[in-house]
Amino acid sequence: QVQLVESGGGLVQPGGSLRLSCAASGSMFSIRAMGWYRQAPGKQRQLVAFITSGGATTYAESVKGRFTISRDNAKNTVYLQMNSLKREDTAVYYCNLYPPIPAVWGQGTQATVSS
Repeated sequence: QVQLVESGGGLVQPGGSLRLSCAASGSMFSIRAMGWYRQAPGKQRQLVAFITSGGATTYAESVKGRFTISRDNAKNTVYLQMNSLKREDTAVYYCNLYPPIPAVWGQGTQATVSS
């Protein structure tokens, strides 16, 4: 069973940056596609980006050119570098496999963009 722990959220001004981390336990991390998702207040959770086992990446249109997903298989960790943050990026950010497995959702990490 995979367990995931997200970290790195916080309060940042518009235009600022945050780097989120997701530490995974369990075997076979390196062969699984991983995704970052977010849920803003009053909205459904949505996919932000995912990365395949081979390192290919895909992004939601709203974050293209600003966010970068990466992974370190030796550390069983996936990252989300978020630059040029906007107020509408405020959300709880979660990682999960891609496609997501409902039983694996963790607590997430809150990212708030505000002046």
